[in-house]
Amino acid sequence: MNATAPIALGFRDPLTAKIAAFLGEIGLQISSGAVPGVTALPGIDIDLGTIVIDEDRLLYPGDVLHEAGHLAVVPPERRAGFHHDVGNDPAEEMMAIAWSWAATRHLSLDPAIVFHPNGYRGGSQAILAAFGAGSSIGTPMLDFVGMSVDPRRAARDGLAPFYPQMRHWLRKA
Repeated sequence: MNATAPIALGFRDPLTAKIAAFLGEIGLQISSGAVPGVTALPGIDIDLGTIVIDEDRLLYPGDVLHEAGHLAVVPPERRAGFHHDVGNDPAEEMMAIAWSWAATRHLSLDPAIVFHPNGYRGGSQAILAAFGAGSSIGTPMLDFVGMSVDPRRAARDGLAPFYPQMRHWLRKA
């Protein structure tokens, strides 16, 4: 992991720096800068596939992981075209949720950092409870696009499950 990248971008918060370093390591573009106006998540904008973080306006560093999940689960040509909005496709939302959970596990973070009480239209506790109970919200779709192996398919086909480990952090096609 390139631990110097977030410092060069000016991230003061260690959690934001850790998240930004991970995202850079997996190949997502991250920058630090002003995010004026209203955005889907305070302090975060998407500029042609680059996640722009305004640390002074960022309320929840875990929100960066969720937005990254949206970029990660789409094909590269779509990823590069996202500008301000990551869309509202329900399948991609579920994949981004599953991806975010996997990222918290990979980074040894408390999932409540992403699934905080003010997120997910009040549904964060239900998401935490579902994943905590072994639910596979969104994981069949991650499996379908080759990013992970769904636990149910792994058991059925005698494969080692990857989820919440990921085969690929970024969708290839």
